[in-house]
Amino acid sequence: MTTTSEIKPPNSDLSGYLGMDLLRFTTAGSVDDGKSTLIGRLLYDSKSIFEDQYEAIRATSEKRGEEYVNLALLTDGLRAEREQGITIDVAYRYFATPKRKFIIADTPGHIQYTRNMVTGASTANVALILIDARKGVIEQTMRHTYIASLLKIPHIIVCVNKMDLVDYKKDVFEKIKKDYSDFVSKLSKIDVQFIPISALKGDNVVEPGTEMKWYTGKTLLSLLESIDITHDQNLNDMRFPVQYVIRPMSHEYHDYRGYAGRISGGVIRKGDAVTVLPGGQSSKIKSIDTAGGMLAEAFAPMSVTITLEDDIDISRGDMIVKSDNQAETTQDLEVMICWLTDKKLQLNGKYYLKHTTKDVRCVIKEVQHKINISTLEKVEDDKTVGLNDIAKLSLRTTASLVIDKYEKNRNTGSIILIDEATNVTVGAGMII
Repeated sequence: MTTTSEIKPPNSDLSGYLGMDLLRFTTAGSVDDGKSTLIGRLLYDSKSIFEDQYEAIRATSEKRGEEYVNLALLTDGLRAEREQGITIDVAYRYFATPKRKFIIADTPGHIQYTRNMVTGASTANVALILIDARKGVIEQTMRHTYIASLLKIPHIIVCVNKMDLVDYKKDVFEKIKKDYSDFVSKLSKIDVQFIPISALKGDNVVEPGTEMKWYTGKTLLSLLESIDITHDQNLNDMRFPVQYVIRPMSHEYHDYRGYAGRISGGVIRKGDAVTVLPGGQSSKIKSIDTAGGMLAEAFAPMSVTITLEDDIDISRGDMIVKSDNQAETTQDLEVMICWLTDKKLQLNGKYYLKHTTKDVRCVIKEVQHKINISTLEKVEDDKTVGLNDIAKLSLRTTASLVIDKYEKNRNTGSIILIDEATNVTVGAGMII
């Protein structure tokens, strides 16, 4: 049985419960900025790939007549990607160091694959924005930064790549740093840090570069290992979407009724006064159960089973919140949606909507405007929403949802839309 003393307080490192904390990061940048090469260099220099993997890409690089081992082949797995030398689909890679575990989402740079970037970035703690040192801040840089801001990614690391092609000049790096800072100041507050690198040569990726003595900051890996993500979770507003009701119906647990799920925000403590939404019934936390025993408290993103002191009719899709800190219950939503399919959005069309553990049907009432991804301006005279478009919609659901704004809680503030006829996920949305 786990005792209270074994649990880290909510404002400390989550590794107290999870063993080692996990950081998710995504890459973004224009075509040929070196995203896949950077990921390959990061994996190779941190000794996170096997020798046979390295030999395979070395042989492939040699066969293609390339002058060096093309580390981008570690992530560009599709034949079309290797033929064109670009990233098309999102590639996920896992690696770990003694300090932290990582999940990488290597996302495409092309505008026509905006949906893939949104998919890869939706759960990220950090976005790596790559900038070609020769080109500086360009349209794609601003576009991807806007999407990162829209998705409320808390941290951005700007990697000024290909410094070897500009003779490692400090003034080039400083100009890009100033230009980017001027742009990002117009967006919502984001933690931004800058690193000059050469993914091809390995400078400042895992080890410090020998050609940039003027840079005294951390390497990319060191920064990823040390960046503080403990406050990325909302630990103020307790949200517990019920995923499954556990009724063993056995002799040993004859009267047991537990509610299993993953904490989407805040802290749960034994004895807390809680309310079940949307019904509004109230009770107190009787116990917090896990496979390792009972806990005195639990916090996001832990998966637990809780029991209540009162027998209440609770089903999958209901949400348990603290009685003095309740979420909004509504059937009318305004969302920013990224459209994920070739089939265009149907105004007044009916879709399935998935929010946390609840599934409902909805009607799209209005397309308020689209976002011009190139200029970031609102487009109000064209309400046609197609593949990769980002638009603001008004929806009405057939049943009440318990929601937060996306900027407050990325878990309870996000939805997906599903085509009723094909079961294809057509949109990913953020409640605003």
